[in-house]
Parts: sequence; structure tokens; C-alpha cells
Amino acid sequence: MKLLKVLTVCITVLAISTLAMAGTLEDVKAKGFIQAGVNGSLFGFGKADDKGVWKGLDVDAARALSAAVFGDPDKLKFTPLTAKTRFTALQSGEIDVLFRNCTQTLSRDSALGLDFCQVNYYDGQGFLIPKKLGIKSAKELDGATVCVLPGTTTELNVADYFRANGMKMNPVVIENTAELAKTFFAGRCDVLTSDASQLAGTRAVAPNPADYMILPDIISKEPLAPAVRHGDNKWKDIVNYSVLATINAEELGITSKNVDAMLKSNDPKIKRFLGVTAGNGKALGLDENFVYNIIKMVGNYGEIFERNVGVNTQLGIERGLNALWTDGGLMYSPPFK
Repeated sequence: MKLLKVLTVCITVLAISTLAMAGTLEDVKAKGFIQAGVNGSLFGFGKADDKGVWKGLDVDAARALSAAVFGDPDKLKFTPLTAKTRFTALQSGEIDVLFRNCTQTLSRDSALGLDFCQVNYYDGQGFLIPKKLGIKSAKELDGATVCVLPGTTTELNVADYFRANGMKMNPVVIENTAELAKTFFAGRCDVLTSDASQLAGTRAVAPNPADYMILPDIISKEPLAPAVRHGDNKWKDIVNYSVLATINAEELGITSKNVDAMLKSNDPKIKRFLGVTAGNGKALGLDENFVYNIIKMVGNYGEIFERNVGVNTQLGIERGLNALWTDGGLMYSPPFK
């Protein structure tokens, strides 16, 4: 009986070890889809529309990953997560990758056992207020009631900002993004603070968006990036270069509309990038046409940005720091070779 128990334990340990060695790529291929953690309630970044179709900049980043792995942008299942549950879901294996406007920080990179990939949106924390308050600067917010999400860099940043400027605040802490927005629009707090992109998404779905404004003050650096579990370097590389492919494509002038014509280019950089010259796909454990699939099916970074959050959308966000490095922004890709 004891021997049977020992054998059972050994077999269980071996099975777990084998799964760990196999890695996330093998796991998602076996089940036929990628389980992606997303916001679920942030317009422009991660939200299902009235027909249940998921849309947003983070959603498109997940679709790019699916296109790279499966040659199909829709081999995805989305798990809506709160700011409080997002990291636990990744750590526990409930999701394969996290695309949920997450700020990369030292403590998250180390203590939480996460690895962040290429930043897909450079942001900073700001303040959304009703215009009727007549406030022009965040330094006029002394004594304000502030709506804020718990378990975020936002919560620490706003406390630091008020303390550093000798001001007091009364926080209203609500876990869910959608509920927090409802609380703010109901007038229970004077100001809503979060990443400026999130504020733009929140304002876009306000009962009357014109009644609200985002103050010009930006009080932090918030590099938002997808995250994976620490230790699976192959999967991290794939997620990383799926995002980088969209950035590099924009720099090379390759779009979803001209990518087929670009396959005939004589430029060695473009031939390597699109997989006409083999090598990059094999290096990542993917098909050689993985970049082509991303661009054809999802688009380059500029197309993704403009479609979801750009100046012609309800959010109306300028490229700013998210412009290519050649246009004064921070979006920069290493060579694909």
C-alpha cells in the first residue's frame, strides 16, 4: 500500500514536471487557443461590444499573438480581470498571458514572479474632473474626494503626489473599473485618477463626455505592457516579438493593405521580416510567416492605435510618446534578424 502511494506521488510529480517543461506554447497549441486576461470594462483597450465582440488596443495585441501562434487572430478566450485579481490569475495559470493595461514596475517584475514584455502603450497618471469645478491644475485639489482603484500603482502615486504637495485627500476606493466610473459620474467624488488613457476611455462612455476634462498634470510614468509568468523564456520571446512586429512593420511602412505587395520587396530587411528569407520563425518556434500573419490579420502598430484610441475615435488620443522613435516617440523595435 505504501509502495502504491509512493508510486502515485512520483507519477503526479512527473506529470507536473513534464507539463512545466513543455511550456506555455506547447500548452496553448495542445488546447487550441490562448487564454488572455484583459480589463473587460475599459473602452478603447479591452471591452466587449453589444454583440459580444472584444475590441481594444490590448485586445488587438492579444489577436496579434494568436495570429503569430496559430495563423488565426481569433484563437482566443478572454478572461475579464480586476486590478486586484489580474496578477493572481496569471500566477495560478488561469490565463496564459495578461493584456490588461498593466504598469511594469520593479516589484511586480521581481516579487510577483512576472515577466513584462514590450511596452504597447506609454502612459502617465492624470486626473479627470467635472468641468463645473472650474479647476485648471491638480495642485488645486487640496481636500478633494478622489476615486481610485485599489491594488494599482495609481493608488500609491496619488497618495505620494498629495503628500509631496502638502495637500490632503479623501480616497474612495472601489475595485471594479466600471463601478468606479459610475461612482464618479454619480458625483460621489470630485476627481477620478488613473492612467490618462484609462481616463480617456472612461470619459468616452460618460453620460455627457463634454461635461468632463482631463487636467494637464501627469504625475507618473506608466509603461503598460503584456505580462507572462517568470521562467518561460520561449513564451516571453513570442509575446514580446508579437508586439515588436507591429512596431517594426510601421517603421518599415508595411501595413495590412500593402503587406502582400511587400512580399515581393528586394529589401533584405523586409524579406527577413516577413519570412520570405527564413530564420526568424524557426528561432521562436513559429511558422516563418508569423509576422506576415500578424500584419495581414491585425495591422501594424499605427493601424492598431488609430483604430482603437486615435484622434478619430471617441477617445481622440494623440500618438505622443506612442509615436515611432523616428517621429519623436518611444516606439522602437530591435532588428528582426
